[in-house]
Amino acid sequence: MKPNLKTIAEMANVSVSAVSLTLNGKPGVGEATRRKILKIEKQLRQKNNEEYLAKHKTEGTFLFLKLVKHGNILNRDHDIFIADYIEGIENEASKKGFNLQIATFNKEITKKNIQAFNNYLVDGIIFLGTELSLEDVKLLNTIEKPKVFVDTFFDFVATSFVDMSSHDEVFLAIKYLYDMGHREIGYIRSKSHTQNFIRRDMGFKRVFEHLDLQYQEQHIFTVESTFDGAYNDMKDLLRRGIKLPKALFIVNDLIASGCIKAMKEFGIRIPDDVSIVAFDNLPSSAIMEPGLTTINVRKKIIGKKATDILVERINCQEPLPPTKTLVSGELVIRDSVKKIV
Repeated sequence: MKPNLKTIAEMANVSVSAVSLTLNGKPGVGEATRRKILKIEKQLRQKNNEEYLAKHKTEGTFLFLKLVKHGNILNRDHDIFIADYIEGIENEASKKGFNLQIATFNKEITKKNIQAFNNYLVDGIIFLGTELSLEDVKLLNTIEKPKVFVDTFFDFVATSFVDMSSHDEVFLAIKYLYDMGHREIGYIRSKSHTQNFIRRDMGFKRVFEHLDLQYQEQHIFTVESTFDGAYNDMKDLLRRGIKLPKALFIVNDLIASGCIKAMKEFGIRIPDDVSIVAFDNLPSSAIMEPGLTTINVRKKIIGKKATDILVERINCQEPLPPTKTLVSGELVIRDSVKKIV
């Protein structure tokens, strides 16, 4: 929103031609006058932008903000996963008379950025918290606007979360392997310490205790969270001669696909040699060879519930207590698990 040249000239007490020369970077204006003109132009431009945004602000709008810290999880390989969250949010927002804006923020979360979030001309924010740490969430929780976090969950933080119920889903995965006769079950986890991955790590140990299975450290493997990283890390493990157990739970489908590619190159047959259950139910899981048994995350329901919570907080005149919701998933059975007779 460019300010009018005449307005700048009047405020700077100079001619319009002097303003024109300055703003076009041409000579003929003294340094002190030039600095004065530029300062006034910047102030007017900022004021004009604020007035324009305020005038055109849509009533009933909230923001879905994708917070990318390192991109190890939130990258194009997972865009289709995030799209389901957005679809659930957008559908419910429309029903409730709200418009949805979508944006990505790929900088560190700092106190300086908090004011920028407060200045967004929206009624509330749904944060995609996949890559956030506890410290990030605590800092974002100081934002004055109504807010909800999805795809992450922290205890002891007084804010609203909607996430998958990782412990229940890990139980579904391990119990299925158990019911198929497997007792030697390993785990491929991620090097990325996101809260969802941490909760799956904890869930794996708890399920073993519940089923009275023997937890064996030599059957726990750690790989990168990207397809290429998981593929290369699994190749390195196999080159070093590690012995895979008869069944594996893998922390997500993307990692599973990279590991399975490496296994096949080493002559390991799925499920004849190793049975696999993963997590996420990405579309590619259905067309893998063999089809991947996996946990389906009800992402659209998570998006809907996050929207319900946010709209309630936007519309309520009184402060509301935090709402923490975990949504259970479901096991999708395909051909990557062999029954042990």
